[in-house]
Amino acid sequence: MSLNIRSQEVNRLADKLATMAGVSKTEAVRMALAAEIARREESVPLVERIKPIQDYIASFPRTGLKADKAFFDDLNGEP
Repeated sequence: MSLNIRSQEVNRLADKLATMAGVSKTEAVRMALAAEIARREESVPLVERIKPIQDYIASFPRTGLKADKAFFDDLNGEP
């Protein structure tokens, strides 16, 4: 089965990667596709990446104070 690349931009990028890697254009396309698949398979979803931050914030006790304009004015020393 063959792959026919009609995009000049994709062809240019494949040529550039092939030259940089010292491989054929076909091998360059294979490498790029394999790298992108691996990157996507190994990526950690955002919800999992921010879970430790959420847990850390949740560990602080709730004060019941409202963070309204008066609260921020007081923090900044404004009347």
